[in-house]
Amino acid sequence: MPLDRTPPLNSLGFAKAPADTRVVVAMSGGVDSSVVAAMLAEEGYDVVGVTLQLYDHGAALARKGACCAGIDIHDARRVAESMGFPHYVLDYENVFKDAVIDEFADSYLGGATPVPCIRCNERVKFKDLLETAKDLDADCMATGHYIQRKMGPDGAELHCAADANRDQSYFLFSTTPEQLDYLRFPLGHLPSKNDTRALAAKYGLSVADKPDSQDICFVPNGDYASVIRKLRPEAANPGNIVDTDGNVLAQHDGVINYTIGQRRGLGIGGLADPLYVVKLDADNAQVVVGPKSMLATRTVPVKEINWLGDTPLMSQSEWPIAVRVRSTRPPTDAILRPISDTEATVELLTPEEGISPGQACVFYDPESTRIFGGGWIHKG
Repeated sequence: MPLDRTPPLNSLGFAKAPADTRVVVAMSGGVDSSVVAAMLAEEGYDVVGVTLQLYDHGAALARKGACCAGIDIHDARRVAESMGFPHYVLDYENVFKDAVIDEFADSYLGGATPVPCIRCNERVKFKDLLETAKDLDADCMATGHYIQRKMGPDGAELHCAADANRDQSYFLFSTTPEQLDYLRFPLGHLPSKNDTRALAAKYGLSVADKPDSQDICFVPNGDYASVIRKLRPEAANPGNIVDTDGNVLAQHDGVINYTIGQRRGLGIGGLADPLYVVKLDADNAQVVVGPKSMLATRTVPVKEINWLGDTPLMSQSEWPIAVRVRSTRPPTDAILRPISDTEATVELLTPEEGISPGQACVFYDPESTRIFGGGWIHKG
Protein backbone atom coordinates (compact mmCIF):
# COMPACT_ATOMS: atom_id res chain seq x y z
CA MET A 1 0.00 0.00 0.00
CA PRO A 2 1.47 3.39 -0.92
CA LEU A 3 1.86 5.82 1.95
CA ASP A 4 -0.32 8.95 1.99
CA ARG A 5 2.23 11.74 1.78
CA THR A 6 -0.32 14.58 1.68
CA PRO A 7 1.09 17.30 3.94
CA PRO A 8 -1.02 18.48 6.87
CA LEU A 9 -3.11 21.63 6.48
CA ASN A 10 -1.35 24.84 7.40
CA SER A 11 -2.98 27.50 9.59
CA LEU A 12 -4.77 29.00 6.56
CA GLY A 13 -6.22 25.63 5.55
CA PHE A 14 -3.95 24.69 2.65
CA ALA A 15 -2.17 21.35 2.28
CA LYS A 16 1.24 22.86 1.67
CA ALA A 17 4.01 24.65 3.49
CA PRO A 18 3.43 28.29 4.50
CA ALA A 19 6.35 29.36 2.30
CA ASP A 20 4.48 27.94 -0.71
CA THR A 21 1.24 29.73 0.24
CA ARG A 22 0.83 33.28 -1.01
CA VAL A 23 -1.58 35.46 0.94
CA VAL A 24 -2.57 39.04 0.14
CA VAL A 25 -3.28 41.01 3.31
CA ALA A 26 -5.65 43.98 3.02
CA MET A 27 -3.80 46.59 5.10
CA SER A 28 -5.70 49.69 6.22
CA GLY A 29 -2.78 51.01 8.27
CA GLY A 30 -4.44 50.17 11.58
CA VAL A 31 -3.29 47.77 14.26
CA ASP A 32 -5.65 44.91 13.29
CA SER A 33 -4.58 44.37 9.68
CA SER A 34 -0.96 45.13 10.60
CA VAL A 35 -0.98 42.32 13.17
CA VAL A 36 -2.49 39.92 10.61
CA ALA A 37 0.29 40.73 8.12
CA ALA A 38 3.04 40.45 10.75
CA MET A 39 1.63 37.21 12.17
CA LEU A 40 1.48 35.52 8.76
CA ALA A 41 4.92 36.80 7.79
CA GLU A 42 6.38 35.38 11.00
CA GLU A 43 4.72 32.03 10.30
CA GLY A 44 6.61 31.96 7.01
CA TYR A 45 3.83 32.70 4.53
CA ASP A 46 4.51 34.49 1.23
CA VAL A 47 2.81 37.72 2.32
CA VAL A 48 1.92 40.61 0.00
CA GLY A 49 0.47 43.72 1.64
CA VAL A 50 -2.00 45.85 -0.32
CA THR A 51 -3.48 49.17 0.81
CA LEU A 52 -6.28 50.94 -1.01
CA GLN A 53 -6.21 54.72 -1.23
CA LEU A 54 -9.94 55.37 -1.11
CA TYR A 55 -10.28 59.13 -0.81
CA ASP A 56 -8.33 62.36 -1.12
CA HIS A 57 -4.82 61.78 0.18
CA GLY A 58 -4.02 65.45 0.76
CA ALA A 59 -7.17 66.28 2.69
CA ALA A 60 -6.85 63.22 4.88
CA LEU A 61 -3.11 63.32 5.55
CA ALA A 62 -3.31 64.69 9.07
CA ARG A 63 -6.63 63.15 10.12
CA LYS A 64 -6.81 60.72 12.99
CA GLY A 65 -9.41 58.04 13.48
CA ALA A 66 -9.92 57.12 9.83
CA CYS A 67 -8.38 54.59 7.45
CA CYS A 68 -7.15 54.12 3.91
CA ALA A 69 -5.55 57.52 3.37
CA GLY A 70 -2.63 59.71 4.36
CA ILE A 71 -0.76 58.65 7.45
CA ASP A 72 -2.45 55.24 7.41
CA ILE A 73 -0.84 54.36 4.08
CA HIS A 74 2.50 55.41 5.55
CA ASP A 75 1.92 53.22 8.62
CA ALA A 76 1.07 50.18 6.48
CA ARG A 77 4.22 50.68 4.45
CA ARG A 78 6.36 50.88 7.61
CA VAL A 79 4.91 47.61 8.90
CA ALA A 80 5.69 45.88 5.59
CA GLU A 81 9.25 47.19 5.64
CA SER A 82 9.83 46.08 9.23
CA MET A 83 8.51 42.56 8.54
CA GLY A 84 10.21 42.22 5.16
CA PHE A 85 7.34 41.68 2.73
CA PRO A 86 6.28 43.69 -0.35
CA HIS A 87 3.59 46.35 -0.06
CA TYR A 88 1.55 48.05 -2.76
CA VAL A 89 -0.79 51.04 -2.73
CA LEU A 90 -3.66 51.02 -5.22
CA ASP A 91 -5.55 54.20 -6.12
CA TYR A 92 -9.25 53.35 -5.80
CA GLU A 93 -10.56 56.88 -5.31
CA ASN A 94 -12.78 56.87 -8.40
CA VAL A 95 -14.13 53.38 -7.69
CA PHE A 96 -14.82 54.28 -4.06
CA LYS A 97 -16.62 57.49 -5.00
CA ASP A 98 -18.81 55.77 -7.57
CA ALA A 99 -19.56 52.65 -5.52
CA VAL A 100 -19.81 54.07 -2.01
CA ILE A 101 -19.74 57.84 -1.54
CA ASP A 102 -22.31 58.79 -4.19
CA GLU A 103 -24.79 56.18 -2.96
CA PHE A 104 -24.23 57.35 0.60
CA ALA A 105 -25.25 60.88 -0.37
CA ASP A 106 -28.20 59.80 -2.52
CA SER A 107 -29.50 57.47 0.19
CA TYR A 108 -29.55 60.25 2.73
CA LEU A 109 -31.37 62.49 0.29
CA GLY A 110 -33.92 59.69 -0.15
CA GLY A 111 -34.62 59.65 3.56
CA ALA A 112 -32.56 56.54 4.32
CA THR A 113 -29.77 55.98 6.83
CA PRO A 114 -27.02 54.26 4.84
CA VAL A 115 -24.15 52.15 6.16
CA PRO A 116 -21.27 52.89 3.75
CA CYS A 117 -18.79 50.57 5.51
CA ILE A 118 -20.86 47.58 4.36
CA ARG A 119 -20.94 48.80 0.78
CA CYS A 120 -17.17 49.36 0.89
CA ASN A 121 -16.58 45.75 1.93
CA GLU A 122 -19.11 44.50 -0.60
CA ARG A 123 -18.20 46.60 -3.63
CA VAL A 124 -14.53 47.46 -3.16
CA LYS A 125 -12.55 45.39 -0.65
CA PHE A 126 -14.23 42.01 -1.22
CA LYS A 127 -14.76 42.62 -4.93
CA ASP A 128 -12.04 44.59 -6.68
CA LEU A 129 -9.31 44.01 -4.09
CA LEU A 130 -10.14 40.32 -3.96
CA GLU A 131 -9.79 40.10 -7.74
CA THR A 132 -6.44 41.90 -7.46
CA ALA A 133 -5.33 39.25 -4.96
CA LYS A 134 -6.23 36.54 -7.47
CA ASP A 135 -4.33 38.41 -10.19
CA LEU A 136 -1.29 38.25 -7.90
CA ASP A 137 -1.69 34.45 -7.79
CA ALA A 138 -2.52 34.53 -4.09
CA ASP A 139 -4.05 31.44 -2.53
CA CYS A 140 -6.24 33.60 -0.30
CA MET A 141 -6.81 37.12 1.03
CA ALA A 142 -6.64 37.90 4.76
CA THR A 143 -8.12 40.89 6.59
CA GLY A 144 -8.12 42.24 10.13
CA HIS A 145 -11.87 41.95 10.61
CA TYR A 146 -13.21 40.47 13.83
CA ILE A 147 -15.27 37.61 12.48
CA GLN A 148 -14.69 33.88 12.12
CA ARG A 149 -14.61 31.56 9.14
CA LYS A 150 -15.24 27.95 10.10
CA MET A 151 -15.47 24.84 7.98
CA GLY A 152 -18.83 23.07 8.19
CA PRO A 153 -20.16 19.90 6.52
CA ASP A 154 -21.21 21.93 3.46
CA GLY A 155 -18.20 24.24 3.22
CA ALA A 156 -17.01 27.50 4.74
CA GLU A 157 -19.37 29.17 7.24
CA LEU A 158 -19.39 32.69 8.65
CA HIS A 159 -19.46 32.96 12.46
CA CYS A 160 -19.42 35.80 14.98
CA ALA A 161 -16.10 36.81 16.54
CA ALA A 162 -15.12 35.27 19.87
CA ASP A 163 -15.15 38.78 21.36
CA ALA A 164 -18.76 39.99 21.16
CA ASN A 165 -17.62 43.57 21.80
CA ARG A 166 -15.48 43.54 18.63
CA ASP A 167 -17.72 41.41 16.42
CA GLN A 168 -18.07 42.90 12.91
CA SER A 169 -20.65 40.50 11.50
CA TYR A 170 -23.13 43.34 10.95
CA PHE A 171 -20.72 44.90 8.45
CA LEU A 172 -19.83 41.66 6.65
CA PHE A 173 -23.23 40.01 6.10
CA SER A 174 -23.01 40.51 2.33
CA THR A 175 -19.90 38.32 2.02
CA THR A 176 -20.86 35.72 -0.60
CA PRO A 177 -20.10 31.99 -0.37
CA GLU A 178 -17.56 32.37 -3.20
CA GLN A 179 -15.78 35.21 -1.37
CA LEU A 180 -15.88 33.26 1.89
CA ASP A 181 -14.03 30.39 0.21
CA TYR A 182 -11.15 32.78 -0.55
CA LEU A 183 -11.09 34.99 2.56
CA ARG A 184 -9.37 34.41 5.90
CA PHE A 185 -9.92 36.27 9.20
CA PRO A 186 -7.01 35.42 11.54
CA LEU A 187 -8.15 37.65 14.42
CA GLY A 188 -11.71 36.39 14.82
CA HIS A 189 -10.85 33.85 17.50
CA LEU A 190 -8.99 36.26 19.81
CA PRO A 191 -10.66 36.88 23.20
CA SER A 192 -10.20 40.68 23.12
CA LYS A 193 -8.59 43.65 21.38
CA ASN A 194 -5.96 43.65 24.14
CA ASP A 195 -4.69 40.37 22.70
CA THR A 196 -4.30 42.03 19.30
CA ARG A 197 -2.32 44.91 20.78
CA ALA A 198 -0.16 42.45 22.71
CA LEU A 199 0.69 40.73 19.43
CA ALA A 200 1.51 44.10 17.85
CA ALA A 201 3.89 44.81 20.71
CA LYS A 202 5.41 41.33 20.37
CA TYR A 203 6.15 41.98 16.69
CA GLY A 204 7.50 45.47 17.49
CA LEU A 205 4.98 47.21 15.25
CA SER A 206 4.93 50.99 15.23
CA VAL A 207 1.10 50.94 15.26
CA ALA A 208 0.82 48.89 18.47
CA ASP A 209 -0.75 51.80 20.37
CA LYS A 210 -2.52 53.44 17.43
CA PRO A 211 -6.15 54.37 18.29
CA ASP A 212 -8.97 52.53 16.56
CA SER A 213 -10.77 54.25 13.69
CA GLN A 214 -14.02 55.77 14.90
CA ASP A 215 -15.69 57.63 12.06
CA ILE A 216 -16.72 56.70 8.55
CA CYS A 217 -13.42 57.27 6.74
CA PHE A 218 -14.64 60.05 4.44
CA VAL A 219 -16.78 61.80 7.08
CA PRO A 220 -14.60 64.08 9.23
CA ASN A 221 -15.66 64.17 12.89
CA GLY A 222 -18.86 62.27 12.13
CA ASP A 223 -20.40 65.32 10.44
CA TYR A 224 -22.48 63.60 7.75
CA ALA A 225 -24.36 66.77 6.88
CA SER A 226 -21.28 68.72 5.80
CA VAL A 227 -20.15 65.93 3.47
CA ILE A 228 -23.56 65.56 1.85
CA ARG A 229 -23.93 69.33 1.58
CA LYS A 230 -20.69 69.40 -0.40
CA LEU A 231 -21.69 66.50 -2.66
CA ARG A 232 -25.36 67.45 -3.06
CA PRO A 233 -25.85 71.17 -2.28
CA GLU A 234 -29.62 70.87 -2.76
CA ALA A 235 -29.78 68.68 0.34
CA ALA A 236 -29.58 71.76 2.52
CA ASN A 237 -32.81 73.22 1.13
CA PRO A 238 -35.07 74.40 3.97
CA GLY A 239 -38.54 72.99 4.47
CA ASN A 240 -41.25 72.23 7.00
CA ILE A 241 -41.39 70.04 10.06
CA VAL A 242 -44.87 68.52 10.00
CA ASP A 243 -46.91 66.12 12.08
CA THR A 244 -48.39 62.93 10.64
CA ASP A 245 -51.49 64.83 9.53
CA GLY A 246 -49.39 67.30 7.54
CA ASN A 247 -49.77 70.23 9.94
CA VAL A 248 -46.76 72.54 9.86
CA LEU A 249 -45.12 72.76 13.30
CA ALA A 250 -41.78 74.39 12.51
CA GLN A 251 -39.17 74.92 9.81
CA HIS A 252 -35.88 73.07 9.20
CA ASP A 253 -32.68 73.90 7.35
CA GLY A 254 -32.30 70.64 5.42
CA VAL A 255 -33.48 67.05 5.92
CA ILE A 256 -29.84 65.92 6.04
CA ASN A 257 -29.61 67.41 9.53
CA TYR A 258 -32.14 64.93 10.94
CA THR A 259 -32.29 61.20 11.63
CA ILE A 260 -35.09 58.76 12.39
CA GLY A 261 -35.73 58.68 16.14
CA GLN A 262 -34.27 62.14 16.79
CA ARG A 263 -35.95 64.07 19.61
CA ARG A 264 -33.71 67.02 20.42
CA GLY A 265 -33.09 70.03 18.22
CA LEU A 266 -36.49 70.07 16.52
CA GLY A 267 -37.41 73.56 17.68
CA ILE A 268 -40.85 72.44 18.80
CA GLY A 269 -41.83 73.29 22.36
CA GLY A 270 -44.85 73.65 24.57
CA LEU A 271 -46.23 70.17 23.93
CA ALA A 272 -47.47 67.77 26.59
CA ASP A 273 -45.73 64.79 24.97
CA PRO A 274 -42.36 64.86 23.18
CA LEU A 275 -42.20 64.36 19.43
CA TYR A 276 -39.68 62.31 17.49
CA VAL A 277 -38.62 62.21 13.86
CA VAL A 278 -40.56 59.29 12.39
CA LYS A 279 -39.97 59.89 8.68
CA LEU A 280 -37.77 61.92 6.33
CA ASP A 281 -39.50 62.98 3.11
CA ALA A 282 -36.66 64.39 1.03
CA ASP A 283 -38.79 64.75 -2.12
CA ASN A 284 -41.07 67.24 -0.36
CA ALA A 285 -38.34 68.62 1.95
CA GLN A 286 -40.37 67.53 4.97
CA VAL A 287 -39.34 66.19 8.35
CA VAL A 288 -42.28 64.22 9.77
CA VAL A 289 -42.61 63.98 13.55
CA GLY A 290 -44.86 61.91 15.78
CA PRO A 291 -45.13 60.22 19.18
CA LYS A 292 -42.54 57.69 20.31
CA SER A 293 -45.00 54.84 19.76
CA MET A 294 -44.73 55.40 16.00
CA LEU A 295 -41.05 54.43 16.09
CA ALA A 296 -41.82 50.88 17.15
CA THR A 297 -41.58 48.46 14.21
CA ARG A 298 -42.54 44.79 14.07
CA THR A 299 -42.49 44.05 10.32
CA VAL A 300 -39.30 44.82 8.41
CA PRO A 301 -39.14 44.55 4.58
CA VAL A 302 -35.72 43.37 3.38
CA LYS A 303 -34.21 43.28 -0.12
CA GLU A 304 -30.87 42.40 -1.78
CA ILE A 305 -30.57 39.37 0.50
CA ASN A 306 -27.29 37.49 0.64
CA TRP A 307 -28.17 34.04 1.99
CA LEU A 308 -25.49 31.90 3.64
CA GLY A 309 -27.63 28.97 4.77
CA ASP A 310 -26.92 25.38 3.73
CA THR A 311 -30.26 25.04 1.94
CA PRO A 312 -31.90 27.62 -0.36
CA LEU A 313 -33.74 30.53 1.22
CA MET A 314 -36.96 29.59 -0.59
CA SER A 315 -36.82 25.98 0.66
CA GLN A 316 -38.80 27.05 3.75
CA SER A 317 -41.75 29.41 4.06
CA GLU A 318 -40.53 30.53 7.49
CA TRP A 319 -37.15 30.59 9.18
CA PRO A 320 -36.93 31.08 12.96
CA ILE A 321 -33.81 33.25 13.30
CA ALA A 322 -32.31 36.10 15.27
CA VAL A 323 -31.71 39.44 13.54
CA ARG A 324 -29.71 42.56 14.18
CA VAL A 325 -31.24 45.71 12.72
CA ARG A 326 -28.53 48.09 13.92
CA SER A 327 -24.84 47.55 14.53
CA THR A 328 -25.12 48.70 18.13
CA ARG A 329 -28.00 46.39 19.09
CA PRO A 330 -27.85 42.71 20.03
CA PRO A 331 -29.67 40.13 17.87
CA THR A 332 -33.36 39.72 18.63
CA ASP A 333 -35.69 36.79 17.87
CA ALA A 334 -37.58 37.00 14.60
CA ILE A 335 -39.26 35.04 11.83
CA LEU A 336 -37.90 35.36 8.28
CA ARG A 337 -40.50 34.88 5.53
CA PRO A 338 -38.97 34.71 2.03
CA ILE A 339 -40.70 36.34 -0.92
CA SER A 340 -37.99 35.46 -3.45
CA ASP A 341 -34.32 34.50 -3.37
CA THR A 342 -33.43 38.13 -2.61
CA GLU A 343 -36.51 39.56 -0.83
CA ALA A 344 -38.29 38.77 2.41
CA THR A 345 -40.21 40.19 5.32
CA VAL A 346 -38.89 39.88 8.83
CA GLU A 347 -41.29 39.77 11.76
CA LEU A 348 -39.67 40.90 15.01
CA LEU A 349 -41.13 39.02 17.96
CA THR A 350 -40.46 42.12 20.06
CA PRO A 351 -40.95 45.46 18.24
CA GLU A 352 -37.90 47.72 18.00
CA GLU A 353 -37.64 51.49 17.74
CA GLY A 354 -35.71 53.59 15.26
CA ILE A 355 -35.48 51.07 12.41
CA SER A 356 -34.66 53.00 9.25
CA PRO A 357 -34.53 52.23 5.52
CA GLY A 358 -30.94 51.98 4.36
CA GLN A 359 -29.74 50.02 7.37
CA ALA A 360 -28.86 46.33 7.27
CA CYS A 361 -30.88 43.46 8.72
CA VAL A 362 -28.45 40.66 9.52
CA PHE A 363 -29.57 37.06 10.07
CA TYR A 364 -28.17 34.80 12.82
CA ASP A 365 -28.68 31.22 13.89
CA PRO A 366 -30.36 31.58 17.32
CA GLU A 367 -28.73 28.30 18.45
CA SER A 368 -25.11 29.07 17.52
CA THR A 369 -22.66 31.77 16.45
CA ARG A 370 -23.34 31.26 12.75
CA ILE A 371 -24.39 34.11 10.45
CA PHE A 372 -26.96 33.30 7.79
CA GLY A 373 -26.38 36.47 5.77
CA GLY A 374 -28.77 39.39 5.65
CA GLY A 375 -30.23 42.13 3.50
CA TRP A 376 -31.07 45.81 3.30
CA ILE A 377 -34.08 47.36 5.01
CA HIS A 378 -36.25 49.32 2.58
CA LYS A 379 -39.52 51.23 2.65
CA GLY A 380 -41.62 48.35 1.35
